[in-house]
Amino acid sequence: MKHLTIATGALLASVAFTTLAQAQTTLSMWYHGAGNEGEATVLNQIITDFNASQGDWKVELQSFPQAAYNDSVVAGALAGNLPDILDVDGPVMPNWAWAGYMQPLQIDETKIANFLPGPRGMWDGKLYSIGLWDAAVSIVTRQSTLDELKLRTPTLDAPWTLEEFNGALEAAKASGKFEYAFDPGMAWTGEWYPYAFSPLLQSFGGDIVDRSTYKTAEGALNGDAAMAFGAWWQGLFTNGYAQATQDPADRDNGFAAGKYAFSWNGNWAALGALTAFDDTVFLPAPDFGAGAKIGAASWQFGVSAKSQHPNGASAFIEFALQDKYLADFANTTGLIPATASAAAMTDNYKEGGPLAVYYDMTNANALVRPVTPGYVVQAKVFEKALADIANGADVAATLDAATDEINADIEKNGGYGH
Repeated sequence: MKHLTIATGALLASVAFTTLAQAQTTLSMWYHGAGNEGEATVLNQIITDFNASQGDWKVELQSFPQAAYNDSVVAGALAGNLPDILDVDGPVMPNWAWAGYMQPLQIDETKIANFLPGPRGMWDGKLYSIGLWDAAVSIVTRQSTLDELKLRTPTLDAPWTLEEFNGALEAAKASGKFEYAFDPGMAWTGEWYPYAFSPLLQSFGGDIVDRSTYKTAEGALNGDAAMAFGAWWQGLFTNGYAQATQDPADRDNGFAAGKYAFSWNGNWAALGALTAFDDTVFLPAPDFGAGAKIGAASWQFGVSAKSQHPNGASAFIEFALQDKYLADFANTTGLIPATASAAAMTDNYKEGGPLAVYYDMTNANALVRPVTPGYVVQAKVFEKALADIANGADVAATLDAATDEINADIEKNGGYGH
């Protein structure tokens, strides 16, 4: 009789579990991180936890290689078969929202009240996406280099000025110890250019587009401040401080090999730099006159406009916003957790942690790339202009041409809804 009771109980539990699974509505999700085992482990744990936490929804994941992901989403939109939940790169989101690929999130926005600004994906006054992490760029060097070159150690409150940064580059070059004073990362292309280099333009007082209206690049990309930036940018290469063409291996290993005095690089590479030299320091972006700036916004989650279950998709995204998951992603990928409370749960970003300075930099200096559907075109135009200038093109002519190209695209697309 006892055995019968146990068997009956097990059967009832099995039936109940089967009924629960059958009752759950499937939510499809696309993700850009195929091949990234660390990210996949954390994301799959979130999905498993969410599916087990309630009986209404069941998320099923499909991952794509990052290089093919955006094209897959565009193709899916054209074919009318987008998933319920989308992964989207922060600066690309306004284009997808404007194009009708996404719909606003249905989440309790008090849950993101303490989030860093970069992970919040706003478009047209509405929250369309939210990220669990952000990224930051700093000047990477060694304390011994600063000491030997007799340079002041800059701080967030007192970053290097333009004159000080130029002086640091000249001192490094004059020392004869380095192949190049500065590694801006010219081996990297694509989104690296607007993410890493447009903040330098913005620190001069220019921009990729006029953010007051988003209807023109005139004056922003070819005004006096932008021309001053362009001349300075070209001077990095004509003065021999940096190389316009770089071997990818030098980008990955050049700082550790002692080829560069200073490297403009992200927090994702910081632990490697610390491993190379125990006196590695991460310095804030310089202030070129209009304030120190660094890029913000990384990959985020949003809901497809085609989803028939936006409440379920939003529920999953809201579930993923728990600090424990933000901390898990940070511990696994090295990226910056989106809240201070999650940062306190990590080894690297907690107070006194080796990368805590990056959280402070993001909190103080981060500026999202232009929040406009036209950004996807503007980013490519900006990249080409900076690459051409680095290789000797006339600064004024190049920036004027880039401005005209961006303006023509904005006009062609009816102002992109601004």
